[in-house]
Amino acid sequence: MSSFTRRGFVVSASTVLASSIIGLKPTFSQSNYPNRPITLICPWGAGGGTDATARIIAQVMEQKLGQPVNVVNRTGGNGVVGHTAISTAAPDGYTIGMLTVEIAMMHWQGLTDLTPKNYTALSLMNVDAPAIQVKADSPYKSIKELADAIKAAPPGKLKASGTGQGGIWHLALVGWLQSLGLQPNHVAWVPSNGAAPGMQDLAAGGIDIVPCSLPEARPMIDAGRAKSLAILAPERNPQFPNVPTLNEQMGAHKSVGVWRGIAGPKGLPADIQDKLVTVLKEVYDSKEYKDFMSSRGFGTQWAERAEYGQFMDESDRQMGEAMKAAGLAKA
Repeated sequence: MSSFTRRGFVVSASTVLASSIIGLKPTFSQSNYPNRPITLICPWGAGGGTDATARIIAQVMEQKLGQPVNVVNRTGGNGVVGHTAISTAAPDGYTIGMLTVEIAMMHWQGLTDLTPKNYTALSLMNVDAPAIQVKADSPYKSIKELADAIKAAPPGKLKASGTGQGGIWHLALVGWLQSLGLQPNHVAWVPSNGAAPGMQDLAAGGIDIVPCSLPEARPMIDAGRAKSLAILAPERNPQFPNVPTLNEQMGAHKSVGVWRGIAGPKGLPADIQDKLVTVLKEVYDSKEYKDFMSSRGFGTQWAERAEYGQFMDESDRQMGEAMKAAGLAKA
């Protein structure tokens, strides 16, 4: 080993030792990133819309990066477990995750101190509106018939599910109930780890209603075990042309929907951000991603870094106002 190399090694080792002694964080910036597999954390269960979106993103990322991108479902705590795992990961680019609209909601519920500002925002990928699903053999043939039945039923008799207590689909239902002049708890909410288990419970007869996106409901609809009565959006979803809007049947109603995007822990180095944002834009523009999202009726919307961060901050403000109005906010 040359004297120059030895000196370089000593300086490097000394720097690492000094950093550990004085508590400096190591620098993760890498010119050859990525040179090993990447983990993409999904805060919700397998089979749901978030999981499906995460997996197509990971699949195309692998093609672009030449490294495996492994989706890991970290469920629990109404999304707190998975979102926490993303925020506490090493900021080296090898653990990233899918943030969902719940990150703009959980702290209002007093479930966590996490907010969108606890992450390095990379890219918004998807936005979807809720729809109202019932069992296939349900007697309700329209959203108005269901609304009339809800009004006639005593509080708590009918049950709904599709996410955790105070989650986005719960909030969508609460907003609709309030527009009908009913209390937020007139339909009892049964918490679940996402739309997929909620739809399974619906098909099994354990609950009466699932408010969730049409793509999430599609497996049970296609299997003939559920039907959608209306979508709470300004226009029909082109992939579900026979599902009317709530406005068509009952008049205008404002609603909240889901969004999903990719982020890393706070402090992700700029060069790693650059690489990830570049590849995520390639994913977003790819035929594979567009075809997958379109075939399932998922909405697509792109925003990167600062713009995505602003989008999340605005979502946080809106969710806070909505949850306070619904009596679901604790913060």
